[in-house]
Amino acid sequence: MAYQGYLRKMHISPEAGIAQYQLRLDEQLISLNEKIGQPIRIEYQGDIKCQECQRKTNKSFAQGYCYPCFSKLAQCDRCIMSPEKCHYDQGTCRDPKWGEEFCMQDHIVYLANSSGIKVGITRHSQVPTRWLDQGAMQAMPIARVATRQLSGLLEVIFKQHVADKTNWRTLLKQDADELDLAQKRDELFELCHEEIEELQAEYGLQAVQLVYDGFQDAFKYPVTQYPTKVSSFNLDKNPVVEGTLMGIKGQYLILDSGVINLRKYTSYHVAIDC
Repeated sequence: MAYQGYLRKMHISPEAGIAQYQLRLDEQLISLNEKIGQPIRIEYQGDIKCQECQRKTNKSFAQGYCYPCFSKLAQCDRCIMSPEKCHYDQGTCRDPKWGEEFCMQDHIVYLANSSGIKVGITRHSQVPTRWLDQGAMQAMPIARVATRQLSGLLEVIFKQHVADKTNWRTLLKQDADELDLAQKRDELFELCHEEIEELQAEYGLQAVQLVYDGFQDAFKYPVTQYPTKVSSFNLDKNPVVEGTLMGIKGQYLILDSGVINLRKYTSYHVAIDC
């Protein structure tokens, strides 16, 4: 069946023991799990529309924005990628109201196992969506903090001892080996206890709460076959992607001819046959 529209991040829900995927084109939702094992063709139509202002743009910035929006929106500022660099308290936030709504709220610091152990952060409301977006096989909250900046400061402490990024090639080659996340958490708390206590002394115990009894989530993904060699498609260089859909993990489609990160092409207008 043929579909057309502007790409959005895939919708994922952990149902029936396995991640269920829906492709999003504008307001259309297309179930993908049932398409695994079938041919799929994606063609970029040469049109990008900024997801904020809806103006057409020749290039996408920060996954779906035109350059003017990228330059002025708070959600595109450098502190989104590096929360410890938050400058709200300096009075220079691009949009204080947006910052209050999205940054001045509880955040979770977590351990996840996707391509191996990693530390990450997310808003409390984004659990478990964030973990599914990253293709995590396991995930566990290890701290709850009062603001996004505090989550970044705590992540900086932990990432001295554990990775803070997913190796996407490893993610797409295999399922991660099961890990004891509780043990890893306890090791991190011991290694970092002095720096954690300093953070709590500065901001307060209620603002930086360690979680010793966090529930560990486990996820499975609809993949029938992983590639032995990972090669990625680039719609900007080659507008046509086609092959047999072998699986879906994180925001990646795994084809027998290569892989594509659909989130990277947010706001691209595409035609899809599947």
